[in-house]
Amino acid sequence: MRKIKILLAVIMAITCCGAIYAKDSVEVSTKEYAKTEAETEPKGKAIIAVFTNFNTTFDDGISKCAFGLDRSYIGYQYSLGNGLELKAVLDVGKPDEINDYHYVAYIKNAQITWKHKGLTLSGGMISTTQFNMQEKFWGYRYIYKSFQDQYKFGSSADLGLSVAYKFTDWFSADAIMTNGEGYKKIQGDMGFQYGLGLTFVPVKGLSVRLYGGLNDATKDETPNVYNYAAFVGYKCDRFSLAGEFAMMQNSKNVLNDDKVGCSVYGTIKAHKIVDIYARYDWLTSLNHEYTDKDEMAVIAGLQVKLGKYVKIAPNFRMTIPSATEANNKYMAYVSCYFGL
Repeated sequence: MRKIKILLAVIMAITCCGAIYAKDSVEVSTKEYAKTEAETEPKGKAIIAVFTNFNTTFDDGISKCAFGLDRSYIGYQYSLGNGLELKAVLDVGKPDEINDYHYVAYIKNAQITWKHKGLTLSGGMISTTQFNMQEKFWGYRYIYKSFQDQYKFGSSADLGLSVAYKFTDWFSADAIMTNGEGYKKIQGDMGFQYGLGLTFVPVKGLSVRLYGGLNDATKDETPNVYNYAAFVGYKCDRFSLAGEFAMMQNSKNVLNDDKVGCSVYGTIKAHKIVDIYARYDWLTSLNHEYTDKDEMAVIAGLQVKLGKYVKIAPNFRMTIPSATEANNKYMAYVSCYFGL
């Protein structure tokens, strides 16, 4: 009888432990399931950004003052879950090719992206990879374009496909194939642009990137356009410092019309809401006379963050044209950013 009581006690103890374990397992599984569902649940956010300014320009003894609206971005980004994401952005701005006061709207992004572990695939009207990293590192697109964008080494978006893979924490690679004409023009020929980029992060905060691109000509007698770029940047909580070099051969498919230049820029965090920044650009043409774009440019100023959605950046700019007959230009700006 005693043995039977002991056996029953053991069975009850095992049963209780099993019930507790089962309960904990169910709770853990439920939490993991809920977490997975939350991660894959569709969600989206609006994209709104407005770049505006007040500026004064001094050129050849003549001063001009004006309010300016550089650009407006309106769009939406939607996550479908399971690594899929949709993004559509409308870009409203004043093209350099139009010499009047009219603004034109373009589709800047209309893309679908899939991410899985270290792999990222994008297709449609996508952001290009030629200087995307440099633009993010510069961080003041609403004040001034990044070097390659400013001097037309390439477009920031185009129709095509891109793939990127992060092999390790310190090395990733990406490749892209696009129309090669940017997001403001429709493909009208059979040529494509190809690009390959390598990114290294040897230590925390330090980034190194190498890029090479080929814009295939559509006619046998027309030379291809080649792009090369190198970038090194370091960023920490207190400051950032970066430099980039860029070269373009056969600019606009003109044989030996080569351009080369560099840009150096940095930021110091003076206060939790105040940043001080400075930048120096240099561009020159090789094998040809100086063009109206060849110059040295200096930008310096500070940025004040007025809450989460507003930034104000007083800045001074100076351009020194390479052509001897051209005059230096001096500009004072108060650039503003409003966005979500």
